[in-house]
Amino acid sequence: MIKEYTITVFTEHQTGMLQRVVSIFTKRHINIESLTTSKSSIEGIHRFTIVVNVTHDMVEKLVAQLEKQIDIVKAFYYERDEIVYQEVALYKVPLEAFTKGENLERLVRAHNARILDIEPEYVVIEKTGHQHETEALLNALRSIGIYEFVRSGRVAIVKPMERLNKYLKSLEEENANSNGVED
Repeated sequence: MIKEYTITVFTEHQTGMLQRVVSIFTKRHINIESLTTSKSSIEGIHRFTIVVNVTHDMVEKLVAQLEKQIDIVKAFYYERDEIVYQEVALYKVPLEAFTKGENLERLVRAHNARILDIEPEYVVIEKTGHQHETEALLNALRSIGIYEFVRSGRVAIVKPMERLNKYLKSLEEENANSNGVED
């Protein structure tokens, strides 16, 4: 059964890592629904957050293949109920939509969005939430008029304590034990 999975990949911060990570999905003809990269909580380690719709067997194979790559420290996958996540969307709408009545202001408030910038020709609105929430505001703004729309990829934190820290600690302990066993 195909489900949505969020894959987190922890890598060394090296040039070309994005291409190497994405190529694993491309070779298997798997469409990436969302991709976000950033620093992680560990200095020198970069984090990729990737959303895919695949079977459980396929996500396990993807993670195993990712972990075989040099410079990839560890990869994990999560189902939706194991993470807390958000996306950020920006909308550029005509200024006249804002100045002609309270309709735009009501929409912004109803969708828990906020106005970021007011320029002579347009207003920029920000909405943070899940994809269906940012899409709902987009659909509502279409009746007013919209110049531009952009949404970030998923940003996610796992509910269980971060597995990478536990993994790195186990490597340190393993290394310390192997160094201490020598006669």
